Amino acid sequence: MNLEHFLTRRQARTPCRRWIKAALGGFLGVAFVGWLGHISGVAMLIAPFGASCVLLFGFPETPLSQPVNTIFGHMVATAIALGLRTVLPGEWWAIGIAVGLTILVMAALRISHPPAGADPVVVFLTDPGFGFLVTPVLVGAVTLATIAVLFHRLPPRAQYPLGD
Repeated sequence: MNLEHFLTRRQARTPCRRWIKAALGGFLGVAFVGWLGHISGVAMLIAPFGASCVLLFGFPETPLSQPVNTIFGHMVATAIALGLRTVLPGEWWAIGIAVGLTILVMAALRISHPPAGADPVVVFLTDPGFGFLVTPVLVGAVTLATIAVLFHRLPPRAQYPLGD
């Protein structure tokens, strides 16, 4: 194995209009969720949502980007972390357990969404309480998936969510 192996880009080239559209979608998704938080007075943005936008708007054709993965991936990851946080300390090793268990459960349920792997880190570092599962996680994930469904109907169109 040589250095060139590690430096070769494997991501396919895409037209400029597609990356511009992806960037606009990410902006709109995060800005809208942030605006909801602003008008409600409840913090709605969490860092994993930025990563979700990369998948939802940049790679809508992947199974990991689908609404079921986005919504339930974040919900399962957060629920696991909140449950574990009640019995484990906020230590590095406990965060590792929570992330590992999240990966295991999402894979077993076929709802893997890589950005949701960051949810346990957020939960363990902030200790937000069980209300966090609804706001911002459920509301934010549903909002982002809904925006993605509507946004991908605009040209250049993308099939999202994927059909059978």
